[in-house]
Amino acid sequence: MVSGKGSQPANAEGRLQELGIELTPPPTPFGAYVETVLTDNLLFLSGMLPAIGHEPKFVGRLGKELDANAGREAVRIAALNVLSAARQKLGSLDKVTHVVRLCVYIATDGDFFDQPKVADAASELFRDVFGEDKTSVRMVLGVASLPLGMPVAVEVILEVGSHLQEPARKEPFNHWKAQSTNKPDKKEKRNVIRNRR
Repeated sequence: MVSGKGSQPANAEGRLQELGIELTPPPTPFGAYVETVLTDNLLFLSGMLPAIGHEPKFVGRLGKELDANAGREAVRIAALNVLSAARQKLGSLDKVTHVVRLCVYIATDGDFFDQPKVADAASELFRDVFGEDKTSVRMVLGVASLPLGMPVAVEVILEVGSHLQEPARKEPFNHWKAQSTNKPDKKEKRNVIRNRR
């Protein structure tokens, strides 16, 4: 958590350094999909798993093989992968203007009811990195299983600065189309013929 002592960095990259967090490269996809898609001013991130590189760091279900503390650590790793993928796409986390939506999926077994406590590991990390004023809405879901037996997945939508929007594509110049639009209409043609007589 960010300490309350002294002045704190005003940007996400500065807070990461203050927290002593060094992001690893985002994990490679586990299927036929991409990790990030930027459209207009929103960055959509695929469900991030608690993996480093292409190797799961946790396997099992909460309430059976894993307890809530292990679940929190798994969520934190998945949330760090969110930050890593976002930085790779944007170039800098300082370009994030808001964490819009956070959805945490948790594989559980039996009477496990600590899903909100486990999901807080992601909410707290994003709060510490981006600031409390950028806190998102959130959904937490308990599910029967997740890919490769991993216990959690973290899905996020980020808002980014409007200057990052993809520029509008310009239609290539069409010489023949330009000629046709510059041709005089029938009325103009008749006036030209009369003036020549």
